[in-house]
Amino acid sequence: MTTAVSSPRIVVTVAVATAQADPDLAARKNALYAEAVARHGATAIVLDAASTPDARQIAFEAMDGLLLSGGADIDPARYGQPVAGSVDIESDRDDLEAAAFAAAIASAVPILGLCRGLQAINVFSGGTLLQHVPGHAGHAWGRGPATVHPIRLVPSSRLASIVDEPGPLDVNSYHHQGIRPGDLAPGLAPSAWADSEAGLLVEGLEVTDGRFIVGVQCHPERVESTPRAFERLFEAFVAACKAETSVRG
Repeated sequence: MTTAVSSPRIVVTVAVATAQADPDLAARKNALYAEAVARHGATAIVLDAASTPDARQIAFEAMDGLLLSGGADIDPARYGQPVAGSVDIESDRDDLEAAAFAAAIASAVPILGLCRGLQAINVFSGGTLLQHVPGHAGHAWGRGPATVHPIRLVPSSRLASIVDEPGPLDVNSYHHQGIRPGDLAPGLAPSAWADSEAGLLVEGLEVTDGRFIVGVQCHPERVESTPRAFERLFEAFVAACKAETSVRG
């Protein structure tokens, strides 16, 4: 008799929609992240900076995986720099995600970071950011066609094995900050590269010890401007979280 694997519970950190300039648009953005894991069989536990301490504790104790989503810039004080290009900083979100990341690391659950989430993985792991990349951000989502740029996957990386598509691949560009090779935290390895006016940028990263901790600079949840192969990233993430569910019981 086969025992069914429970739906993995994935904490999804998002912006406080009502605090954004366009709350309806922000809510639509938030929903895309939850939908991306739900369509592969996961249960999304959505948290934002307005979540109560009790809600956070319950979510962190229950989570089988963590998805760090896109959004505002991380406070440069988190990586020891003054503000030099960062905008729309939300320190309360930084606090939420730092706590979520620490809980996920302590529980050894899979972590996926998208856009800001990739940058958060790097910062929380001891890395830094380039606070502004000239000419790298296009129209805001919902405000016009997506700007795209090519990335080159590192052939030996987990990301390349998941996406399983020859490159370069054109991905959407909704960010104005980046990670240069020298900004990468210890214990992280690049899995995708892109060229920019500021030089070579890390647009995919992962840990070097075999755990599922993966970040991409693009927004694969925005399927209209992302190569279809990136849907495999959500599939693989949820599968890793399901495996964690089996271990945790």
